[in-house]
Amino acid sequence: MSIPFSTDTLLVIAICWAAIMCGGLIKGTLGVGLPLFAVPVMSLFISSTQAIALVSVPVLVSNIWQVWQEGSLKTSLKRFWPLMLTQAIVTVFSVYWTLSFSVRELNMVLAFALIVAVVLMAFKPSFNIPPEKEPAASALVGVTSGLLGGASSLMGPIVISYMMSLKLSRDEFVGCISVIYFNAAWPLYLAMWHFGRMSLDDVGYSFLAIVPMFLGLQAGRKIRHRLSEETFRRALLGFLVVVALLLVFR
Repeated sequence: MSIPFSTDTLLVIAICWAAIMCGGLIKGTLGVGLPLFAVPVMSLFISSTQAIALVSVPVLVSNIWQVWQEGSLKTSLKRFWPLMLTQAIVTVFSVYWTLSFSVRELNMVLAFALIVAVVLMAFKPSFNIPPEKEPAASALVGVTSGLLGGASSLMGPIVISYMMSLKLSRDEFVGCISVIYFNAAWPLYLAMWHFGRMSLDDVGYSFLAIVPMFLGLQAGRKIRHRLSEETFRRALLGFLVVVALLLVFR
């Protein structure tokens, strides 16, 4: 990572580790939310692209683990291939499209994606999609999540809202969304590497980030049984709104 070594370096690293640990705690508590929390918070201190790169290995490792534990690869590919195909293609396009963006412009995109995520999480939109409309709806969700994901890495809430509208059983939901998440992650990081938005240093720091992510994940699993999910979610939403505003006026 191209963070200059200075008297502030250790402080920046500590803040990034704390952000990733809290992201892991949120994922352990709610089942999702690692990039949603860690990327915007770190973007207040380092560039958005560096923040996205820092969570790459923890995100991939956690998604691979989830696919191995819960994933239903055959069912997911058969039912959601329009979503995964369009998402992968548009993610690569979105990374390329934002190459010329300034730090300010990337922060604005990240703030917009964060606000969209907060709105979706707060209002929990409910709608029904007929089976015959599902392929088209899946493709549209793939395009939308790919655009936001390639620019900000925050494609999760859009996909979650769509999956919830399909009224899947708990096992179906977890199994399918784990495969979709993994399919969203690898094109993003591969494109960032190919277009020079991720370096070997980024990967090295990201491997180190597995440690705070795992510590947060373990703590989150314990909190899940002691704290109301609704209370935790409201506190998280309030914090994310503040972060979004800080990114806008940074």
